[in-house]
Amino acid sequence: MNSLKMIGAILILISIGIGYIGFNKIADSTNKVNILGLKIEASNESGKQEGYIYLGLGILLFVGGIYTLNKSKS
Repeated sequence: MNSLKMIGAILILISIGIGYIGFNKIADSTNKVNILGLKIEASNESGKQEGYIYLGLGILLFVGGIYTLNKSKS
């Protein structure tokens, strides 16, 4: 197996993991509570920002992995 193919596959796997972590951080930073018909919503803006950073990093790694795999075919 070509080393570029291995690097590309590893980048894609890492990007999936980082994207999953980012999605969970965004989902966990917002909570809603319904008490006697009164809806209370609380959000953690820094947690959301950190989650978006993880998602962005995951997308960049995924694109890099796809690029590396396509480059190794040439």
